[in-house]
Formats: sequence, structure tokens, C-alpha cells
Amino acid sequence: MTTTEHRPAPNGFNLVPPPGWDVIPLHSGTREAMDRIVRKAVGQLPVGFPKDDIPKARLKLTQEMKKVVRRASAKGGMTLYLPTERLHGIALPVSIVASEPIEIPRVRPESGPEAVLAALASETPGAEIRELDDTAALRSEREVPADPEQGVEVAHRRVEYLVPIPDSRPDKYLTFSYSALIAPGLDPAFYDTLVELFDAVMGTFRWTYA
Repeated sequence: MTTTEHRPAPNGFNLVPPPGWDVIPLHSGTREAMDRIVRKAVGQLPVGFPKDDIPKARLKLTQEMKKVVRRASAKGGMTLYLPTERLHGIALPVSIVASEPIEIPRVRPESGPEAVLAALASETPGAEIRELDDTAALRSEREVPADPEQGVEVAHRRVEYLVPIPDSRPDKYLTFSYSALIAPGLDPAFYDTLVELFDAVMGTFRWTYA
């Protein structure tokens, strides 16, 4: 914490996604959220879309949604945020995953999470310490090249925030991961704008208390 004010340990968090995004919980209510998103997408099909092709489009959307959900769950995700409306006619190839809390040992028994973040920042190129709701957090950004052998089918830009949960014992941390698939030929400035959008979303981060 960057303040000396004492508060009870939070029991959760709030994050406000951009307009046109949907939230998929990955523990319970997943199927219901997926069905809602697919219905919404089918309802947005262009006028004149062949009615006979709607079942096929619905099936494809459902399969793609399941694939994204499986990937997020396999990485320890507990909440998935996805854009479900086009932005200026463009379907954004991005996602945000909030992952289950993880435990990270302290650098020294008497040190706190700030020392862990500082140690990680010193070893992570381009990492920096930011503040989210009075809590120091580590932000890192990198480009991940395509590597099918490692399960990375498409190159993407990844931004992560590592956020210590105040007063957790043992020390636990939340991870928020943003991924944007890199399409050949698109202006890199477009991806910079998407990263700024993610940073703005993280700016809405707030702890919740019982």
C-alpha cells in the first residue's frame, strides 16, 4: 500500500470494461454469459444476412467463444472480458483475463509486497511500478512472437498488471493480462491505442470490501 491508512483486507475488486465489452465469469455462470453474448452477436448480423446461414454463424461463434474461454481457464483465469461490439466497423482481436490469486514469497521475511514488485521490475525489461486504488502494482508490456510448438498460434501484444492484495496472509497477488492479436499490415499505432485503452480500464480498478 502507498498509504498508511489501515483498511480491512478486500474481498474482491471492481473493473469497469469499455462500452461494447462483456464479462464472462469462469467459475459459475459461464454458459449463461456465453449464450447471452452469442445471442447478442447473432442479433447484430447485417441486414440481408441469409437466414439459412444463421445456425452456422451461431455454431461458429459458440465454438470460438468456447475456445477463448478454455484458454483463459487453462491459465488460471477467473474472469474474462471481451469486446462484443465492433469499433468503427472493426472487430477488436483483444481480451482481458483476471486470474486467480497467486502466492509469491517475500524477498525477506520483514519486507512487504513492494520489495517483491521492485525485485521483479529490476528483472523485467520495460516494467514499471504504477498505483491502482492506493496499491502499488507492477506493469509490464511485451510482444509475444508466434510459436506453434509452444501453443502460441498468432503473435500478440501482451500487457500485464501484477497487483498485491492488501493485508493478505500469506502474500497473494492478482494478475490482469491483456492480449491483442497482431494482424499483418495493421498500423502499430493502432495497437498502441488498444494498450492505452487497457491502461484506462485498469485505471478504474477498485478494491471491494465486505
